[in-house]
This record gives sequence, C-alpha cells and structure tokens, in this order.
Amino acid sequence: MTPTAIAPTGVPGLDDILTGGLPKNRLYLTMGSPGVGKTTLGLQFLFEGRDRGETVLYVTLSETSEELRDVAQSHGWSLEGVHLLELSSLEEAMANEAQNTLFHPSEIELHETIQKMLTLMKEIKPSRVVLDSLSEIRLLAGDALRYRRQILSLKQFFVGRNCTVMLLDDGTAEANDLQLQSLVHGVITLQQLAPEYGAERRRIRVQKLRGVNFRSGNHDYIIEKNGMKVFPRLVAAEHRSKFARDSITSGVPELDQLLGGGIDRGTSTVIIGPAGTGKSSITTQFAKSVIARGEKVAAFTFDENVSTFLARAGGMGNPLEEAVKNGMLMLRQVDSAELSPGEFAHAIRDAVDAGAKVVIIDSLNGYLNAMPEERFLLIQLHELLTYLAQKGVATLLVVTQHGLVGTMQTPVDVTYVADTVILMRLYEADSALHRAISVTKKRTGPHEQTIRELQLTQDGVRLGPALRNLHGILTGVPKSSQPSASHPQ
Repeated sequence: MTPTAIAPTGVPGLDDILTGGLPKNRLYLTMGSPGVGKTTLGLQFLFEGRDRGETVLYVTLSETSEELRDVAQSHGWSLEGVHLLELSSLEEAMANEAQNTLFHPSEIELHETIQKMLTLMKEIKPSRVVLDSLSEIRLLAGDALRYRRQILSLKQFFVGRNCTVMLLDDGTAEANDLQLQSLVHGVITLQQLAPEYGAERRRIRVQKLRGVNFRSGNHDYIIEKNGMKVFPRLVAAEHRSKFARDSITSGVPELDQLLGGGIDRGTSTVIIGPAGTGKSSITTQFAKSVIARGEKVAAFTFDENVSTFLARAGGMGNPLEEAVKNGMLMLRQVDSAELSPGEFAHAIRDAVDAGAKVVIIDSLNGYLNAMPEERFLLIQLHELLTYLAQKGVATLLVVTQHGLVGTMQTPVDVTYVADTVILMRLYEADSALHRAISVTKKRTGPHEQTIRELQLTQDGVRLGPALRNLHGILTGVPKSSQPSASHPQ
C-alpha cells in the first residue's frame, strides 16, 4: 500500500496513534460498551471524508435518523452531505409508502436488510461507510454461524469498491469474538472507567492494524462539544531535540551558590519537604527570574487556585499578573478529579510547543491523586520527565511530605528519578520555627553541602549563611555544637 492511501479519521490524536490514519479500502471494527463514543467517532470519520469531497454513508440499525441528528446537533455539527440509511424504517421503503412507522431490526429479515443496504451502496458508491451497529445484525442472524457468514459476505462485497468501512459494535456478544476480529483489517477498542471519585476516564486502544506500525497501548481521550479528543500516550524517544546545556539561575545568589550555579536545562528538580517550608516560593522565584530573561514558564498547580498563586507571589515581591496576561507565564489550575494523566501530559506538551523553557508541577501529590492506578505513577512520570529533558526543559516538581518535624513520610519516592533534589525542613530554635534548605543531590555537577536558613520576606526569598553551629537540623529539633553559642540571626 502506498503511503498516500490513508484515510484520516477526523480525530487528530487518533491519527497520530495510527501514524496518519486508516489504510483505505479496508474493513475496521470499533468496539466498546454503550456510552464510550462509538457514534461520535463514526460521525467524525465521515465528516472528515465529506470535508475532503468524498461520498459518505451512515447506516443505522440501532438509532433513528432523528436520534442521530440530535447527537450531531449536541456537538454543533450538521449532517448535511452525509447520506443516511435508516434500516429501522425498512418497512416504509419496502412498502413504498410515505409513512414514519419504525420497525425494530429484529422484525426484519436479515437478507432484506442487507440487500437494501448493498443496493444503496451500489447507487451512491460511497468511499466511507459507517455501519451502526453489528449487534443488530447479530440479532437478525439468530445464530453465530450465520452472523459470521454475513460479515464475511459484507467484506467480500466491499473488496474492490474503493470503500473504507467502519463497523461499530457495542460488545454485547460473547466476550472474545476472535473470529470476527480476524475478518477485519483493524480493531479499535474504546473503554470507559469509573473511578471511585471524579469524572469517568476513557481510553482508546488500537488492538490490531495490519501493515501499520501504530502506537500501541492505552491512550486517554475525552468527549467534548467538538467531539472526541484523543491524547496519544507520551513516548519520550519520539521527541529529541538539540539545546544548549547552560544553567538557569534563580536571581538569589545564595540559592544559586547552594545549587552549584543554578539548575541545568534538560534536568528535573524535586523540591521536597513538609507544608509551610517555602517549596512553592522557591519555584515562584525561579519563574520570576526566567521570565525576566525573556523565556516562558508553564506552571501547573494542583493545590492552590490561580488567584491564590498570584497573590502569594505578589506578597513576596514577585508580581506575575502581567506575565500571565502577555503569555510569558502559562498558569493553569488542575482539577485532579477531572483530568486524566494522558490529558495532563498533553497539556504539558502544548506548553512546551508554545515555547515554555521551565515547567513547574505543584505538587506531585496532586498529580498522584489524578492517577486512577497509582502503581503506574512512576512509569508515566519517568516518561514525562524524559520527554521534557530531551526538549531541553528544566522541570521543577514540588513534593509535600506528611508531618512537620521529625520523621517525614513521602507519598511516593521520586528522588531517584530526579536529577536534583532540594530538601526543605522546619526546625525549632530559640523558641521559634525556622526554615532550612539544602541540596542533597545533583547529577550534573557539584553543589554546596551545607544547610542554610531560608527566609520568606516581602522582597522575596532570602538565604542566610550556613548553619554551622547546629546539628540535627533535619530532625526538627537541632542541638548547638557550642553550648554557649546562640542561634545565628
């Protein structure tokens, strides 16, 4: 098959998975339970053909034409230019009478149903056909053998007719109808998951596609006003680019010194510590410095809304409202109960494509809550960080530990996947709480080994000298190395 013999599906994300679309003049099976969007996908497939000047046909056995128009209207679409064959009203066509009497498919002889459909196809010669649905033909056939013979005869009918056919099936038949799947050229499976809390999650998988090196695995998708939107699974190896490996500074000399000159492009930095230690303030400081150099920043906040983020930044001398208005700061509040991991990764890709050089995820705890299966978090996170690294983007990830002082608990250990780890702590000294900051790891070069005091002021982040007269700071209750010395001010 030549590379040009491809039929785009009308869903860009799905075409990306299929490396362009479906090979033309073949039979395809789209499977899924009711409500997953099979009809929506079928309509988008036909609209793509219609917009390309092709003749398209929608054959419906399970819905009336009025119901189909309601579906299209709900998405703001028009069925103009789409031929409709409503086989549920076959009695009207057979009797040649102008009536609107609906006839259930199970009451119509299978032979007459198929012949009516094939006759119209011979007349209009469509290049794209959607048949909705196979479950009705299965009911008309009565037994599995007759049903499979009919599907085989349909396949033979379409051979040489320059027609790409999408068969829709609601999966009400036996769980593993492998003979049917073996007859078609490709199988696309749609799935809907219902988490214990939040919106349903939908996934699409290309189960089979002969002669095409498609992207395998599950891919998230949503159904919105404009139809189906698919978010292809992120494969970092497909995104490589050259970039200058220089450092990004924070604008605070002591912090940059602690980091050995700053954070490097193409690396990931985890800022970890309990609540109130200033983790988000560190990321905001980097954002301000990067924007001041004329580079874009993308910030995804799970734990605070946009207004709170901007108010906090302004209260520390880092007003960012103007940066949001002019597009230098792409700030998005993420609802973990509504956003799937695939959609989140796609949003980050969009930000990188728009020119973001620094990506902030605040916090990883919120990202964890967005995952329906937590055991896959590190795999998806590693792939996302690898993608960002290969695009030359510096990533800042905030992780909130449980507890305030003493032993801390981390929801998930991500320090080993990060290139740099900044550790934040609260500690008690002189009957007051203080903040401490240190760098425990940096793969790309040397860093300062000391622990410094961190202060959050109206003028921004400030770091004091190394805390050399105290030990046990990370426990939260340090002791003085010199009994007569007081805590450094």
